[in-house]
Amino acid sequence: MRAIQIVEPRKIAMLDDAPDPEPAEGEVVVRCTHVGLCGSNISQYMGTGLWGDGEFPNPVGWSGHENIGIIAKSRCDDWSEGALVMANPEGPYGFAEYVVARPPGIARLPQDAPDPAALVVAQPLATVLRALTRTGGVINRTCAVVGQGPMGLIWTHVLGLMGASTVIAADPLDWRLEWSKRYGADHIIDTSKEDTVTAVEELTGGEMVEFAVEAVGYVDSLKAAAHLPRHGGRLLVFGVPHYQLQQFPWYHVFREEIQINTSVGPECGEFFQTAADMVLDDRASALTEMVTPRMPWDKAPEAFEMYAERARGSLKLTLEV
Repeated sequence: MRAIQIVEPRKIAMLDDAPDPEPAEGEVVVRCTHVGLCGSNISQYMGTGLWGDGEFPNPVGWSGHENIGIIAKSRCDDWSEGALVMANPEGPYGFAEYVVARPPGIARLPQDAPDPAALVVAQPLATVLRALTRTGGVINRTCAVVGQGPMGLIWTHVLGLMGASTVIAADPLDWRLEWSKRYGADHIIDTSKEDTVTAVEELTGGEMVEFAVEAVGYVDSLKAAAHLPRHGGRLLVFGVPHYQLQQFPWYHVFREEIQINTSVGPECGEFFQTAADMVLDDRASALTEMVTPRMPWDKAPEAFEMYAERARGSLKLTLEV
């Protein structure tokens, strides 16, 4: 089968002879039609941060995890061959033509879906839904989202859908902030031009926000996000931390009694079907607009570089397998 392997920092190999996987009892094999790139792949691809001491080459297919495709083999009750699904690949080894998946990390999609590639966005949406179950309510709450890549944009949109009274979006890229407004941000902060904490203080009349989401994981973005909640407010650390150990303003968080929570994506399987259904109907169908650009499989080296360089217009960049 065809597969991608990161062989050294910023270099991938396009394989044509990777071994086909076989499903164990309770699993299915999905023939992928589309796979999305995620920000969590990029440090791995670049060999930076936590991956600075990583071993290369990486395992074949690792670590793709946003897959759409058709069940080719099934050893799982109620999941028939030929069904169009969203799959959370085991491993995760999703940068491949065929992947193994098991419930609950499989979601049913309409066989006649007019744009299957667009449904890739349901996977990251599922991670946000799971995270929301681990935090307090957001209805009538002032909120801020640090980082407006695909994950941050999903947070901006969903917080509005969930009834937040105000959503403030912060990012250093002006073109991403245009998307923030498109997805309902009440205020935007261009962090290349102004300080995030100062801007939030001004926007809230010194009150700060009740709930902040950090959707980047870098040292500076985490430090800024920790100063956004008001006394007794909440901070969700959602972005993958860039380093095992990194500076964080613990004294400020301690004195302000800020509640910190975390949530990581791979445990989101039980929310897969809900997320897929939301993307398929009017609740979150607008998120499909961020599945851009779509690129052919043989352009994967170019696609990874575009994502690493945050090229203008590269949001939920998706490969057609």
